[in-house]
Amino acid sequence: MPVGAVEQHGPHLPVDTDGTIAGDVALRAVSAAAETIDVLLAPTIAYGASGEHEGFPGTISIGADILEKVIVEYGRSACRWAARIVFVNGHGGNAYALAAAVRLLRYEGRDAAWWPCAFPGADAHAGHTETSLLMSIAPDDVRTDLVEVGAVEPVSELMDALRAGGVAAISPNGVLGDPTAADAAHGATLLRRHATALAAALTTWAVRDDGRLT
Repeated sequence: MPVGAVEQHGPHLPVDTDGTIAGDVALRAVSAAAETIDVLLAPTIAYGASGEHEGFPGTISIGADILEKVIVEYGRSACRWAARIVFVNGHGGNAYALAAAVRLLRYEGRDAAWWPCAFPGADAHAGHTETSLLMSIAPDDVRTDLVEVGAVEPVSELMDALRAGGVAAISPNGVLGDPTAADAAHGATLLRRHATALAAALTTWAVRDDGRLT
């Protein structure tokens, strides 16, 4: 079950970037894992918790509380006929709601888990990593003529300002990183490795105490 967000991704990426990435990773993983287990891919939950991006047009956030309730009810319904369910998360801002929802589902006896689309060495938002991923998945959706550098400082240094005023307070163009050198080949490599890891995790199905599939 891919989970995304509808939020600004700078001037060059579409607002559904997170859902597109989560959906692609999930599709690849399902295709690989289907050789050994019976697994289905659900339509993406498009909206998420994106309050930090509400300083930009195009962002639609349903908030963490609502997202948590959606995930819980989705899991309760799906687990009437599915033995297990994993939520593949494409947006970091959804993590708290997903973890809380999965904890409740597991407490209720449902075999639920979540999986983050976290790529090694990734920059924070709409930078080199996400732009490379979209160039691989949907190149026609990337406005290469509008690519520009955003705030490149480590997120740890920007966190206080980010919490106080959202992304708009630290990056006028909404980009956290430098997408100018992004390339599709790098994105394809990241997608392949991450989907392979998820496919293996679906097969072994080891779930941590916090509900994360490992």
